[in-house]
Amino acid sequence: MTFRIGHGYDSHRLEAGTGVTLGGVFIECAYRLIAHSDGDALIHALCDALLGAVGGGDIGHLFPDTDPQFAGADSRKLLAEVMQRVRAQGFCVVNADLTLIAQAPRVAEHISAMRAVLAELLDASIAQVNVKATTNEGMDAIGQKQGLAAHAVVLLQQAS
Repeated sequence: MTFRIGHGYDSHRLEAGTGVTLGGVFIECAYRLIAHSDGDALIHALCDALLGAVGGGDIGHLFPDTDPQFAGADSRKLLAEVMQRVRAQGFCVVNADLTLIAQAPRVAEHISAMRAVLAELLDASIAQVNVKATTNEGMDAIGQKQGLAAHAVVLLQQAS
C-alpha cells in the first residue's frame, strides 16, 4: 500500500462584518474574512494539504486570486475540485486533522457541523475528520482579532 502525507496552512485578515465561513459552515459574528474567495481558511489549508500529498502544487496556483472567476468563490467547490484530482491519481483520504487558530470567532459549537461538511466533501466518515480550535492567548495579530489561521494535515492511501 502507498501512503502520502500532506500539510497545508492558510491565513486571512479579519474586519468588521456579519459573519465568516469556516469549514464550510457560516458563523454569524461581528467579523468577515478579507479574501478573494469566501476566505474559508480551514478549507484552504485542507486543499493545500491534499494537493501537497499528491504533488499537485498549491491552492494559489490552481485557483489564483488574480482570476476573476474565483472572486467570492465557495471554498467547498474548490475542495470538490481538489478531491477530483486526488481521486484521479488513485488516492483516498485516510484521515484529516485541521486546527483553527483564532481569537474570534468562537467556533466550538460549530465543530460538529464542520466535521460533517468536510467528511462529505472528502468522501470520508466523520470519524476520519477532526477539527479543533485554539487561540493565541491575546498575542500577535491573531490574538488581537486582526486575523485567523489554519493548519491541516492529511493522510492519503492508494485506493485498491
